[in-house]
Amino acid sequence: MIFARSPATHKSLIPHWLVHLGPLGVFGVSLLDASIIPLPVPGSTDLLIILLVANQGNPWLLAAAALTGSVIGGYLTWGAGKKGGQTMLQQYVPRRYLKPVTRWMKRNGVITVAIAAVLPPPIPLLPFLLSAGALGLRRRSFLISFVLARGARYALDAWLGVAYGRRVLHAWSKYQRWSDVIIWSFLGLVIAAAIFGIWKFRHDKRRFASNEPAQAA
Repeated sequence: MIFARSPATHKSLIPHWLVHLGPLGVFGVSLLDASIIPLPVPGSTDLLIILLVANQGNPWLLAAAALTGSVIGGYLTWGAGKKGGQTMLQQYVPRRYLKPVTRWMKRNGVITVAIAAVLPPPIPLLPFLLSAGALGLRRRSFLISFVLARGARYALDAWLGVAYGRRVLHAWSKYQRWSDVIIWSFLGLVIAAAIFGIWKFRHDKRRFASNEPAQAA
C-alpha cells in the first residue's frame, strides 16, 4: 500500500494535545494558510502533516483534512477577490507581485492557480487566489485546478511522513528540550495572525464600503 504504516515511533516527542488535535488542527491551519489571513510560518500545513503522519497519524485523514480546509480558505479568498476587484488586489498584494501575477492570470488562469497551489514556500499563494477572483476566473475552473493541485501536494506530504517518518522524528528529537516551546510559540503566532487578519479584513471592508458612496457621487 502507498500509505502503509511505518514502525512505532516516539510519541513522547510530540505533545499529546497536538496528537489529539490532529486532523482538526490541520484543517484549521490549512484554512488559514489559504485565506487572506497570513500565517507567520510559510508551509505550516505541510510541516504539520509530515510531523503528525510521522507520529503515526492517519495519512489519509490528515491529507483530507488539509485539503478540505485549504479549499474552503481558497474559495473564500477567491470570493473576496471577485467582490473586491482591483481595489482588493492593490490592498493585499505587494507591488512587486501585482504586475507579474495579474499578467500570468490573464494569460492562463487555470494553470497559474494550479502551479501556485502546488509550489512550496516562499512562493506566496494569496496574490494568485485574489487575482483569480478579481480577474474573473470562473468558479468551476478555479475549484478544479485548486483542488487537484492542493490534493497532490498534501498527498505528497502524507507520503513523506510515512516514508521518512523515522528520520523526521529523529531530527525532531534534537529539539526535544524545546519542542513544547516551539509548538506553543507557533500556536500563539497563528492565533495572533488570525486575530490581526480578521481585524484587518473587517477594517478594510468598512473602508471599502465607505469609499463606494464617495466614488458613486
